[in-house]
Amino acid sequence: PLQEMSDARQAIRAAERAGAQQYAPELLGEAKALVETARQDMHKGEYRTAREQAEQAREKAVEARRLAEVAAAGAGSR
Repeated sequence: PLQEMSDARQAIRAAERAGAQQYAPELLGEAKALVETARQDMHKGEYRTAREQAEQAREKAVEARRLAEVAAAGAGSR
C-alpha cells in the first residue's frame, strides 16, 4: 500500500493547490482522515485495509480537486 499512500498524498496536495479547502472542505477532510487511518492500519500490518483506504482517499481528493477547479472557474467568470 505504499504506492497507494503516496498517490493519495499527491492527490490531496493537488486538491489543496486547487483550493479544495475553500470549495470542497468536506471531501478534502475525508481524504485526509482516510490517509491517516490507512497509515495507522499499515503500522498494524493490515495492508489490504490500508490499501483500500488509501485508494478511497485518492478518489475523494481527486473529486475535491475537480469540484474546487469547477468552483474556482465559476468564481473567476463572474
